[in-house]
Amino acid sequence: MSKLLVKPMGTRGKLHEITPETAGWGYVGFSLYRLQPGETAEEATGSREAILVLVEGKAEIEAGGTPFGEMGERMSVFEKTKPHCLYVPNDSAWRARATTPCTLAVCTAPGHGGHRARRIEDIGFEERGMGANTRYIHPIAMEDKDIADSLLVTEVFTPAGNWSSYPPHRHDEDAFPEMTYLEETYYHRLNPATGFGFQRVFTEDGS
Repeated sequence: MSKLLVKPMGTRGKLHEITPETAGWGYVGFSLYRLQPGETAEEATGSREAILVLVEGKAEIEAGGTPFGEMGERMSVFEKTKPHCLYVPNDSAWRARATTPCTLAVCTAPGHGGHRARRIEDIGFEERGMGANTRYIHPIAMEDKDIADSLLVTEVFTPAGNWSSYPPHRHDEDAFPEMTYLEETYYHRLNPATGFGFQRVFTEDGS
């Protein structure tokens, strides 16, 4: 099995914890919690900023000392409705208490104090590609929005049998505008859960 594929650590609590150290790179991190009603998750951000994505379910969330109340709407990621998301700056902390069964993703990267804790409200819905490359995007935090210092976060719905991240491309050199250097994590969900998917990863030298 590829070292790039990381399996969940259990079925409840913190299921994933990808750090720059475990990934062998310099910037991006990803954690995932699956909580039952009344269960909590909390983290201090330290030198890193975070975007919390309520993948499924609802939770009461506090960040940077500010209570944001109950967040979340959809009970399944496959409803295709927009996720509820919250930006948390570096040198801060967040806490979530599940009010329903809840799946919470935590995306992190180095923060520089350029933004305050806030809900991310202006999430769009876009169609990308054509034919077998058609997919549907929720751009949560992208280059055209001044939401985060370092993070780019998006949610992609790929219809059964279609391809995403197409055409094949790479982000391993800082050569703007031809190419940008990015580190990427993907959290995959399948419908039905017994389905399967392919993700192909390549290097320029073929190794």
